[in-house]
Amino acid sequence: MIVSVLVPCRNEARHIGALLDSLLAQKTGGFEVEFLIADGMSDDGTRDIIGDYVQRHPAIRMIDNPGRIVSTGLNAAIRASRGEIIVRMDAHTEFDPDYIKTCVEVLDRTGANNVGGPARTKAEGTMARAIAAAYHSPFSTGGAKFHNPGYEGYVDTVTYGCWHRNIFDKIGMFDEALVRNQDDEFNLRLTRAGGRIWQSPRIVSWYHPRGTLRHLFQQYFQYGFWKVAVIRKHKLPASWRHLVPGIFMLTLIGLGCATGVLMMADSRLARLTATTLGVMLLCYISAAIVFAFRATQPKELYLLPLLPLVFAVYHFSYGLGFLAGLTRSRVQSTGPKTGGLFAKLSR
Repeated sequence: MIVSVLVPCRNEARHIGALLDSLLAQKTGGFEVEFLIADGMSDDGTRDIIGDYVQRHPAIRMIDNPGRIVSTGLNAAIRASRGEIIVRMDAHTEFDPDYIKTCVEVLDRTGANNVGGPARTKAEGTMARAIAAAYHSPFSTGGAKFHNPGYEGYVDTVTYGCWHRNIFDKIGMFDEALVRNQDDEFNLRLTRAGGRIWQSPRIVSWYHPRGTLRHLFQQYFQYGFWKVAVIRKHKLPASWRHLVPGIFMLTLIGLGCATGVLMMADSRLARLTATTLGVMLLCYISAAIVFAFRATQPKELYLLPLLPLVFAVYHFSYGLGFLAGLTRSRVQSTGPKTGGLFAKLSR
């Protein structure tokens, strides 16, 4: 049996060597593994590093990804792969040495169409630790099960993924019109076609979250923006929690604008809208403080003052991105010329 491991990347000169070393250290359990690195035409020396590994390790192959985004890279690698089983991995994640072997075992044991592990985090620096703590809080993520490191069972999406190759023949490849959310969209298509997705804590990896609020804002603004494209494509959201930040932001903006307009007319309605806005913000701040205490471990109490702000960045950036997505009549197919806040990777 051949297992094909796909890794999309672009301009990862600082990290790609460590990633390739970790791939080569994977315990495969006796099956053959090929590693396909789909490079988005990097211009920082990444391609030279990959090329050096390709010459020394026949299991590694470099695939050109002129589209320069994750979905086009994954599709190019899938087409070039030979494996009966496809495993996706990521350049900014650390993987347990048994990761690939465990993915294959869980896929066979459960009979699911896609398997993966929970989104564990490993953070360096105070702000990154605060972002990681909020990442696992149901207040910032809406209770998505893949944020729960201890959950095992059926889910609507998982981190990365492991599939039998034939699933791509049945439901198609990754949507190349999506810069972000291509995994969520693929898994939504899978479940609506009757497929099953399984999360196992035995599948272990550690995601490195963003280290600054600016990068976090940009990341979740993009998630919100591209989530609209997924909803438009499928006519319904995968979960109603995806709508909450957009509705929250629209309500805040609406109340703020209404208060400003009504104040010019010296209307009592202005006091009502201003009071409603104030109560909403007070309730939000109170909830953020409560969940900040719940998200903080005893040895990390120094993160408490940061967490309400981090929660706000998660919610406001996603909500604003969602509203920005609603202003677009349709999302054009993406490619090398796509740029700006909607497409530029925030690493």
